[in-house]
Amino acid sequence: MVWRIRMKKKDLAYYMELPYNIIIRKDPYGGYFAKIEELEGCMTQGETYEEALKNIREAMELWLENALEDGDIIPEPVADEEEFSGKFVLRLPKTLHRKLARNAYKENVSLNQYVVFLLSERNIQVQH
Repeated sequence: MVWRIRMKKKDLAYYMELPYNIIIRKDPYGGYFAKIEELEGCMTQGETYEEALKNIREAMELWLENALEDGDIIPEPVADEEEFSGKFVLRLPKTLHRKLARNAYKENVSLNQYVVFLLSERNIQVQH
């Protein structure tokens, strides 16, 4: 017996229905800036929030059409927070493990708390 799994065709309609992360920010020079977090270079602007939202949907459609025509890999939306447990296993060199443990001890915190602090600080720097 041969089992066939039907997969939904990944065409423009498929991608347009996915819950991409749309970021809209007020522009300090006026209007609004919008981008799709997962689609590098997919961005636009608008005089109002509503116009920026409308424009980013149009930009997204054009971005996806172009990627499909060129046969590019199209990233799908980043998973919701529900899909993250807050835990992951990390392998690192013993020397780094020792340095981190010593620094955590000096700060009087657990190694876990210390590493979360370092990652948080670095993540904030990267976002700005």
